Amino acid sequence: MAINPKLLKVLDKTYAPDERYDQKLLGKDITYITNEHGEPITLFIGSRREDGSIAGERYVRRIVRKPDTLEIQKSHWENKGKVSRS
Repeated sequence: MAINPKLLKVLDKTYAPDERYDQKLLGKDITYITNEHGEPITLFIGSRREDGSIAGERYVRRIVRKPDTLEIQKSHWENKGKVSRS
C-alpha cells in the first residue's frame, strides 16, 4: 500500500526530536516517531487499540543525506508489513 500524498505532506515536516505523535488522518489512526533531528522515521497506520498501539501497517523511512550536511538528499518510506492484534 502506497502512502497517501496528504499523509506525505505531514511526514515531510520537521517536529520535536525523539517524540511520538498520535493523530487521525483520512479516517485512519496514525502514529509516527521522530529521530534525533525531528524527522519522522517510523509510521504506523491502522486502527488504534485501547492501549494506544495500532493494528495495521508499519513503515520505516530510509534517509540519505548530502555529504557533510544534515540536508536530506532523498528519502523513501518502506512498508515493513502488518502489525496485528495480539
